[in-house]
Amino acid sequence: MNDAPSGASAEDADSGNARHGGDASGRAPAYSASEEADHTITITANQHRVRVIHQGVTFADTHTGLTLSETGCSDVFYFPRADVNMARLIRSAHTTQCPFKGEASYFHLHTEDETIENAVWSYENPLERVKQIAGYVAFCASRVDRIDQTS
Repeated sequence: MNDAPSGASAEDADSGNARHGGDASGRAPAYSASEEADHTITITANQHRVRVIHQGVTFADTHTGLTLSETGCSDVFYFPRADVNMARLIRSAHTTQCPFKGEASYFHLHTEDETIENAVWSYENPLERVKQIAGYVAFCASRVDRIDQTS
């Protein structure tokens, strides 16, 4: 699952160079009107149980998450902060810019054995078209052992 903002890979999240074209500073490129018209984002309430598990520890567990579907990207699960072990997240200085969602802020994931840099992101003040994801966080699937969706 490719779940970093706008389809960025975990490696891209490290460098700030998301697939949407942001450069190392995290800035997003300009998009033409036709590119923006062809780009869709759909956010739906996810009634399934979704959990993030790493090293045998559950870091998030929700029945009230959101699923964000975006043109050219895998679906992304967003978790309400109330259902995330926020004590395990350490705010990062890293940010990226998405022309379709706004500025993403990142968190490091603190485990018993390590700190996984920029493994979690949030749109604190998302653009109007995706305002539903404000207050939610998403985990980079390639940086945790599992993100499970069950019935």
